[in-house]
Amino acid sequence: MELTPSELVVLGLIVESPRHGYDLEQVIERRGIRQWTEIGFSSIYYLLAKLESRGLVHAPDAPAAAKSRRVFHATDAGREAASRGALALIAELRPVPHPLLVGVANLALLSERQYAQALRDRLAQVDARIAAVRAAESAQAPLAPPAREVFSYSLSLLQAERSWLAARAQVRDD
Repeated sequence: MELTPSELVVLGLIVESPRHGYDLEQVIERRGIRQWTEIGFSSIYYLLAKLESRGLVHAPDAPAAAKSRRVFHATDAGREAASRGALALIAELRPVPHPLLVGVANLALLSERQYAQALRDRLAQVDARIAAVRAAESAQAPLAPPAREVFSYSLSLLQAERSWLAARAQVRDD
């Protein structure tokens, strides 16, 4: 059974420590996970329900009151599925659609001036994102190994993009 990236993130956080939906939201926000996933606040409970229906998580001490928080625990099957999913995503090179490439493939539609300005605009956004990732990283120090690796990889990608943009933003103006 293959997990979507969003399912794997939520399941991985529950494998790390039993959590309820609001706690998951707090961890996702604090760690900056939305910078690299498509997990919305409203989708957390949907993902939990999916994982529970597939037997990957369970709430052993379901509260009597309807509004009480259910704390989810990973099942053995959930731990195994999370492990397999993480290994596959780390080891396998998969194509990643990148909207920037669609724009660049259509350069014939832009003047050099427009292209250069778009690159400078993107460069400013990348600089802001680098600053935000660094701030999130330092706010959580000391980092657990998984978080350290996520921040390291994210910053490496952003810095590589920044380097590429900085070189290309020097395109001659008309």
